[in-house]
Amino acid sequence: MKGFAMLGPNKTGFIEKEDPKVGSRDALVRPLAVAPCTSDIHTVFEDALGPRENMILGHEACGVVVEVGEDVKDFKPGDRVLVPAITPNWSDVYSQAGYATDSDGMLGGWKFSNIKDGVFATRFHVNDADGNLAHLPDEIDPAEACMLSDMIPTGLHASEMAGVTFGDAVAVIGIGPVGLMALRGAVLHGAGRVFAVGSREKTVEVAKKYGATDIIDYHNGRISDQILEATGGQGVDKVLIAGGNAKDTFEEAVRMLKPGGSIGNVNYLNGHDDVAFNAGDWGVGMGHKTIHGGLMPGGRLRMEKLAALVVNGRIDPSLMITHRFEGFEKIPDAIELMHHKPADLIKPVVICNDID
Repeated sequence: MKGFAMLGPNKTGFIEKEDPKVGSRDALVRPLAVAPCTSDIHTVFEDALGPRENMILGHEACGVVVEVGEDVKDFKPGDRVLVPAITPNWSDVYSQAGYATDSDGMLGGWKFSNIKDGVFATRFHVNDADGNLAHLPDEIDPAEACMLSDMIPTGLHASEMAGVTFGDAVAVIGIGPVGLMALRGAVLHGAGRVFAVGSREKTVEVAKKYGATDIIDYHNGRISDQILEATGGQGVDKVLIAGGNAKDTFEEAVRMLKPGGSIGNVNYLNGHDDVAFNAGDWGVGMGHKTIHGGLMPGGRLRMEKLAALVVNGRIDPSLMITHRFEGFEKIPDAIELMHHKPADLIKPVVICNDID
């Protein structure tokens, strides 16, 4: 197989490898479409995972089943499938305890382009196929299906962790694709007022379409000052973090949060940094302000439910796709867009119709 890989720190390129071997419960999949993620940039250029050599990148894809193991019951060659970015080992004890994303160790459910080759390949391996793949509905375009791999479930998980409910005032920090889906998740959970923190014209436009009631531009001063002023000094019930750095972002989030409020973090932080915030803003440790951070749930059931949101018009993934490329060889062009983030970018997708 051919794949686009991290050759080493700050270095990428195409490489050739043997096709992955398929275990009895696993599947081999050919991509229909793939999408690069900011996480790929963190991995290659920011040392987020530590050094990797010749590791194929990518964790966002949909595809066609090429081969299945002898114990796979619900999928066969030729099936079009949704592929989650997180593919847990469902027999692991952490999965049984309700933390499937941490199966095989902390964050061990995140296998693609972390502990094994990713989906930017002409063939890629999916473990525990019956538990992790889902059938791709005919109504969903393959490019939009890529958003179901990571952007949609990660963003929605922020609202789940924070416990957004009817009438809540919610602040969403960072309105890239994950933040936009965190925002949409807050709306679907019944938020009454949603502050979207961002400044790029394109993302602001889409944030309003997804249901933002207020736009906060950090160029106009501290975001916590702006939100406290807008709420009469009360602050917000929930904060969803999908961007920013470890120190400033959490300091602002805790400061603008009401007592008894919750923070849901889905931002991929630099593992070398410390999270910091003022103890006084946290009620000197006793303000009942709770911080949750978690990797998005993976698995088949999750994908099927998310697909239902798209099929029935509750989420429109197409609003996030700003750049489309035709052909597997265009993956480097899409990666460069994510690396440099031009003002009109939200999400690029590569259509892989040229793979047999």
